[in-house]
Amino acid sequence: MLTLLIVFAASFFVAHVLLLFTSFGKKGFLKTRYLWSHITLWITGLLACIITLLFAGKSVSGVIDVFDTPMKSALLIVLSLVLSLVAHTVVRTMVLPKYNRAV
Repeated sequence: MLTLLIVFAASFFVAHVLLLFTSFGKKGFLKTRYLWSHITLWITGLLACIITLLFAGKSVSGVIDVFDTPMKSALLIVLSLVLSLVAHTVVRTMVLPKYNRAV
């Protein structure tokens, strides 16, 4: 079960990266693809939270054992949301203005 959840989390993170980078194409800025890149990041955070809730304290992994309380596990979701907000701010203020001038 742990391996399956880790594979799902890693797959969603890879999908996040691919969707993020392909949001900027020859056809311009693809808003729907960019939104899905954020959604896949949030799902990754949720899966990481589930992994830590299920397996923390069972000596499966030292990293997972760090998140030994539900509050610490919930911080993974908060982290993914904050990371998404920071990335969105960077894209809106720094990347898109340069991208729009180049296109």
